[in-house]
Amino acid sequence: MVIGKIQIEKGVLLAPMDEVTDSSFRRICKRFGADIVYSEFVSSEGLIRDAKKSIKKILFFEEERPIGIQIVGNNIESMLNAARIAESYNPDFIDINCGCPVKKVAGKGSGAGLLKDLPNLRKIIDAIVKNVAIPVTIKTRLGWDSSNINIIEVAKMSEDLGVQAISVHCRTGVQGYKGNADWSWIPRIKSAVKIPVIANGDILSPLDVEYLFNNTGCDAVMLGRVTIGNPWIFKKVKHYLKTGEILPEVDIFERIKICVEHLKLSVESKGERGGVIEFRKFYAGYLRDQKHIAKIRNELMKYTELNPILEILENYVQALKKDYELR
Repeated sequence: MVIGKIQIEKGVLLAPMDEVTDSSFRRICKRFGADIVYSEFVSSEGLIRDAKKSIKKILFFEEERPIGIQIVGNNIESMLNAARIAESYNPDFIDINCGCPVKKVAGKGSGAGLLKDLPNLRKIIDAIVKNVAIPVTIKTRLGWDSSNINIIEVAKMSEDLGVQAISVHCRTGVQGYKGNADWSWIPRIKSAVKIPVIANGDILSPLDVEYLFNNTGCDAVMLGRVTIGNPWIFKKVKHYLKTGEILPEVDIFERIKICVEHLKLSVESKGERGGVIEFRKFYAGYLRDQKHIAKIRNELMKYTELNPILEILENYVQALKKDYELR
């Protein structure tokens, strides 16, 4: 797969996820082998208004490369200006979001809502490709609903306009995250275009990744929700593709160690209070399926300082070790 200067064979990518794929999470995923990472989607209107929250979303460290900044919106001028602003931060490429199904986005004609207005999507893509010097990609869905699956038309249009890769979440916009992703569309998209096609949706294991590479012709896979509290999935996938062996599950001690590392990166990026508060959504994933975890999580939620949280987690580790010794 080639996107600009990026050349990766059988890439395993981290999907852009709002309120998840911030710099701290991207760096953790890179350490476990993610080939390409994406920013959270950033509002084009927020970027052009120089909104602090929007600007913060597009900041990244060199160690995160290759990285794409994803922008979302439906106004041609705003999307173009946002793309120019994003380009000024020197990412490896810009990604256009035409796949987010969330009502507050798609309901306003952005994200997957653009699939109901292909003339507008065409104008947005055309304007951005012609006016930025770095590669442009898109992330989309099969169509707005099951009666309007237009992914082949979208893929061909995107290629004709100069888009360098297309990521496809194999559900419709109306489906959201319900039902099953329909991977059978990937070979059809591959037959329609020459640009890289990246498969996304319901990719939950190394076996899923192997199946997609062997049976769909996809150029890369993109992992989304499965990575939350499970960033080592990239290492497991890479190891399996190379050796055919499934790595054992990561034990709770290692999970807590990674959780702490991730938390510290969050604080480094956002300051102590902001980093601690915004990290709260990750505890459930890192600490899932453990004894007394509800009580521990409730304790963790009380604090906005780092040290009390580190102390709670260390005490929990020691209690677990003692429990293991008594078995």
